[in-house]
Amino acid sequence: MQKCDVAIVGGGIVGLATAYQLLQKSPQLSVVVLEKESEVAFHQTGHNSGVLHSGIYYRPDSLRAKNCRAGKLAMQEFCEQEDVPFELCGKVIVAVDKIEEERLKGIYERGQANGVDCEIISQSRLNEIEPHTAGIAAIHVPETGIVDYKVVAQKLAKKIREAGSNVWLNAEVTEIRHEPDQVVVVSKQGELKCSYLVTCGGLWADRVIEMSGEKAEAPIVPFRGEFFELKPEAEYLCRGLIYPVPDPAFPFLGVHFTKMISGGVECGPNAVLAFARDGYKKTNLNLRDLSSSLGHPGFLKLAASNWQTGIGEMWRSWNKHAFVKALQRLVPEIRSEHLIAAPAGVRAQAVGRDGKLLDDFVFQESERIVHVGNAPSPAATAALNIGKLVVERLNVRGV
Repeated sequence: MQKCDVAIVGGGIVGLATAYQLLQKSPQLSVVVLEKESEVAFHQTGHNSGVLHSGIYYRPDSLRAKNCRAGKLAMQEFCEQEDVPFELCGKVIVAVDKIEEERLKGIYERGQANGVDCEIISQSRLNEIEPHTAGIAAIHVPETGIVDYKVVAQKLAKKIREAGSNVWLNAEVTEIRHEPDQVVVVSKQGELKCSYLVTCGGLWADRVIEMSGEKAEAPIVPFRGEFFELKPEAEYLCRGLIYPVPDPAFPFLGVHFTKMISGGVECGPNAVLAFARDGYKKTNLNLRDLSSSLGHPGFLKLAASNWQTGIGEMWRSWNKHAFVKALQRLVPEIRSEHLIAAPAGVRAQAVGRDGKLLDDFVFQESERIVHVGNAPSPAATAALNIGKLVVERLNVRGV
């Protein structure tokens, strides 16, 4: 049986950033990251839009707001140091009618409270930035950027190994045992004794928490987000990032246009219940995952209160014309023939038993364990700062 000072379950960007920050502060420690897949960043980290978020949407007193700003700067600095390409291409949040124009004020005020460089702009100024949008007004956020978080995660894994620690692949955790002065983590790569344990389980966060003998604050419900890409001849329709004004009654941001750091433009995502936590295809089904979602009272309450929006999201999932129609609210020139299907993503959303989404980072702690129980967007942007928060919690325990 191998031993280490700190074991970290989860080889997504949050788990890797935590290991990296721990070794930056205490390079003498031995750290092992356990990833269940054959490569790091296999799930949420490798299937997101790749946006360096500014922090404009989040409640000023929230962990998301506080850590997005500092996390974004830390991420940019890391990318510069490690030669990871990124671009601050800017973003517009586009109002297409008077109701949405009125909502811009609240978003702008929140952005100002969070220290975001943003401004409300006129239709003429919007058309200078994004000539093909249909908006009557917008918020311009010039500091929003793009990056490939999978590349970032691979660099983090490399730095962890160079520091003398390890990243175990194909190491799905099957059991967590408590012993008097240590924790034993049983994985498919063998058993590992550690003085302290951190879990960053992402889509499986609640199950890893429960494996340790604790009750998760809120179960994870997986939502699949489907994307299209613009064909090269239509990429001129989007210069940067084009977002709708979010519907305050619906928890997700709505379909949008995202310039990608690797080239091209991505359109989406929608948000539909995934029938498996790794259900990237409509046909993927895991009965345990589905029964967990449908048996969760909080999800049923969420579905009941958002049933009309939910039906619309499902319709867009199965009907390309409906998806295109949603995109045309922002860019009327978009046509079905401009779009080709792109890989989907699945986001982990913690849903409370009252039917409300946990919209902030959540940590659960015990004597020798720190769990990251919920890490919604902008967790990738904020990953290095989330890692610092976890390290602070470990330091309190004498690590």
